Amino acid sequence: MTAAVHPRRWWTLSVLSLSLVVIGLDNTILNVALPSLGQDLHASASALQWIVDSYVLVFAGLLLTAGSLGDRFGHRRMLTFGLLVFAAGSVGSALADSAGTLIVTRAVMGVGGAFMMPATLSVLTHVFPAEERARAIGIWAAVAGLGIALGPVAGGWLLEHFEWNAVFWVNLPIVIAALGLGRVLVPETRDAAATRLDLPGALMSIAGLTCLVWAIIEAPERGWNDGTVVAGFGGAAVLLTAFAWWERRTATPMLDLSLLRNRTFSAASSAIALVFFGLFGTIFLTTQYLQFVLGYGALEAGLAILPLVGGLIVAAPLSAKLTERLGTRVVVSAGMATIAVGLLTLAGLDADSAYTTFAAGIGVAGLGMGASMAPATDAVMGSVPLAKSGVGSATNDTVRQVGGAFGVAVLGSLLAAGYRGDMQAATAELPAGAAGAAQDSIAAATELAARLPGPAGERLGDAANVAFVGGMQTAVLVAAAVALGGALIAAALLPARRPRAGQAAAGAAPPEAARA
Repeated sequence: MTAAVHPRRWWTLSVLSLSLVVIGLDNTILNVALPSLGQDLHASASALQWIVDSYVLVFAGLLLTAGSLGDRFGHRRMLTFGLLVFAAGSVGSALADSAGTLIVTRAVMGVGGAFMMPATLSVLTHVFPAEERARAIGIWAAVAGLGIALGPVAGGWLLEHFEWNAVFWVNLPIVIAALGLGRVLVPETRDAAATRLDLPGALMSIAGLTCLVWAIIEAPERGWNDGTVVAGFGGAAVLLTAFAWWERRTATPMLDLSLLRNRTFSAASSAIALVFFGLFGTIFLTTQYLQFVLGYGALEAGLAILPLVGGLIVAAPLSAKLTERLGTRVVVSAGMATIAVGLLTLAGLDADSAYTTFAAGIGVAGLGMGASMAPATDAVMGSVPLAKSGVGSATNDTVRQVGGAFGVAVLGSLLAAGYRGDMQAATAELPAGAAGAAQDSIAAATELAARLPGPAGERLGDAANVAFVGGMQTAVLVAAAVALGGALIAAALLPARRPRAGQAAAGAAPPEAARA
């Protein structure tokens, strides 16, 4: 059974893209508002971290369940539900008067995002025929990257003109437009042969993924060998193993684990995870480098990473044509290798580097991310029966989020370890409290340097910049090595051509696609 060809499918894609932009935007727009939030809400560093991470934690934990519910009850219905919940969470966040309230309302936004994201790719997969699907997914992937990369730009501009709550109010017109247009242009799609909900599987997947993401988030702050972090990873392993055991034995599994034995599905999912490891980790490192080392403002730092956006926008749509000519294996592996080249360029940055070097490195990395993300996503969806596109999309989204969280956690830990080690000598003569603060973060060191008189302040500021760059270089080199590893995985395991047969897998139920 092939996908229904919807007559207004390109208009449908525009609505799905609008929904996708607001999700990507919210992943990064808040980062530049954290200083204002800390001041206005009297939020501690830990509270600020959880204002960001409560969204990620809930979002990642619910994705698989949300995708399964979309297959059962309808993807447009789940998209509409997600948009409404996301809007409610945005209003609550904009009106929050304490850090605790904002943590809760951000979690509500995470619930909405978890229902929105898999629905966008599921609907796309249903309404586009196989010969157009790769091109549509290329646009989908470009928009996904665009929202993430534009977050710091939009956030910086809003903070220069409005209060911090503007980063939440901006979501409402986008959501309202997506809801209105979606009623007209997005058809309902579902698995017509859907069975009853796998409630035990859903609960175990939510608990297991939440434990995993929590441990990833907490590891850089508490330490990777901290007892609670180790317990978090252990709990995730137990819960996800129990989930796998249950899914193999239940008559109505939420996730068909035979997909994991599909070489194309596993290799493409791994490539996506590694792309987002590099994307989230690179944005995390470079926005700090631009602001603390080069002295850029929030808006300037956002604008400075536009070459990454440009690379994504150019390469993702073009990747469909390249894949048709060269094949999935060549394009994805070449894209991952291109990411490594861009990251190696960034690893050569120092405290006095010209912006052109930074722009070249991050632009090349963006090209590689755009080139590899779309065909890998197409390969994942091509490995899943059309009727199960919700779970397939959710699996794709889950590995993106987990890969991105690992990117921030691992690269952030490497940066912090390198910075702390190099700052010990520079802070030896400072009081213990001041030395500890300066060793913990470049922000604290910069603030302290501004208060110290004359040469002493300059020496501390210079030492902090050099230490930060040294830690960043190590972290970026590791990211480059990870990208090269992804290129080797793609070259060894991906098929020469993207799969088409998976969409018409035996036993796949025909979609119910209402023509709007």
